[in-house]
Amino acid sequence: MPNPAGGRGSCACPHVSIRLIDQLAAPCSVIRFGSASFSWTPNSDVRAGFDLLEVEDRNETGHSITIPSVGCKLRRPEGRPYNRAMLTGRQIGFVGGGNMAEALLAGLLRKGLTTPDRLVVSDPLSSRRELLNRTLGVAVTADNHVAVRGADIVVLCVEPQVLDHVLTELASSLQSNPLLISVAAGYPLSRIQDRLAGAGRLLRAMPNTPSAIGVGVTAMSLVGGLSAADRQAAEQVFESVGSVVVVEERLMDAVTGLSGSGPAYVFAMIEALADGGVLAGLPRGTAQQLAAHTVAGAARMVLEQGEHPAVLKDRVASPGGTTIAGLSRLEQGRLRATLISAVESATQRSQELGRAESDHL
Repeated sequence: MPNPAGGRGSCACPHVSIRLIDQLAAPCSVIRFGSASFSWTPNSDVRAGFDLLEVEDRNETGHSITIPSVGCKLRRPEGRPYNRAMLTGRQIGFVGGGNMAEALLAGLLRKGLTTPDRLVVSDPLSSRRELLNRTLGVAVTADNHVAVRGADIVVLCVEPQVLDHVLTELASSLQSNPLLISVAAGYPLSRIQDRLAGAGRLLRAMPNTPSAIGVGVTAMSLVGGLSAADRQAAEQVFESVGSVVVVEERLMDAVTGLSGSGPAYVFAMIEALADGGVLAGLPRGTAQQLAAHTVAGAARMVLEQGEHPAVLKDRVASPGGTTIAGLSRLEQGRLRATLISAVESATQRSQELGRAESDHL
C-alpha cells in the first residue's frame, strides 16, 4: 500500500476516493480509519473509502496519524460515486475561451477527468488562444466550427449578445446532436432550440466566480427529456470546479441574485469585518486574514455539519457575552433584512436584463 516513489497511492477499496488537502511534513504518512489504513506521499492522490478534508493532528516523531471514527475529518462522499469514466475519451469543444472556460478547462484537467488532447477551444483573441495553449496544453483555434467538429460535448462560453450569431453559424456543424451546455446568462433554453431545430440534448448552467479556484457552485437547468447519462456528464463538468445543484429554469434569475452576485456580498462583509478589526486596533493584514478565515470556516461548518445556521449561531452566543452584543448591533443595523433585499433586488434586475435581452434578440 505505501507508495514511497511518490505519485498516486493504491488501495484495496475500488470506486471510492480519498483526497489529501493539508500536506504533512513527513515523507510518507498513514491515515487509519477503523481497521483500514491508507498511505500517501505529499502531493499524491490516494484512492480509498473517504474524502480527506484536512489533517490537524501531527506526529512530529513518526509518520502515523490515527483519526477516530467519531468527529474525525473523514467523511463519506455525498451523492453518487465519482465516475471518472463518464468523460473519459469524450471530445469536448469550448466555444469561447474566456475566464469561465479557462476555469472549467483547468478543473477538468486538474481532476483527471480528461486529457488536453480531448479538448479544443475556439476564441477570436489570439492572446487568449496562446494563453490557453501555453498554460493548459489544449488545442486552440479561431474557427468555432473546428472546436465543435466531432465533439461529444459542446460548452458555449460566449456572451448572450453574440450567442444568437454563434448558434446560427454553427447549426450545420452541430447536426451530430452533441450534448450542448450553455453558460450564457439570461439566454433561455427555448431560444437555443429555436436556433437549433431538434436540439434535444441541452442544458443551461450558471457557475459563479469562485469556480476560478475550484470552490464555486453551479446551478443547472435541464431541457425536458434529457437523459440521466447526459445530466451526469454535465454535472461532472461543473463538479470539477465546485458543487452543482439543479433548478427549474424559471428560478435562474434567483440563482443570479443569490450565488451569482453573492460572492460580491461576501467580499463586502469580509471588508467590513476587517475594517472593524482595524478600528479595534488590529493591523490591516491580520484583520483581513482573520475576517476571511472566519467567513470560510463558518461556511464550511454549515455545509459539513448540516445544521441550520441559526443553531450554529446560538452556540457561539453565550448569555450576556460579546457575541450576543455584536449580534444585537447587527439586528439594529438590519443586516439580515438588507441581505435579503440585496438578493431580491439582484433577482429583479436579472429579470429586467433578461427581458431586455430577449427583446434585443
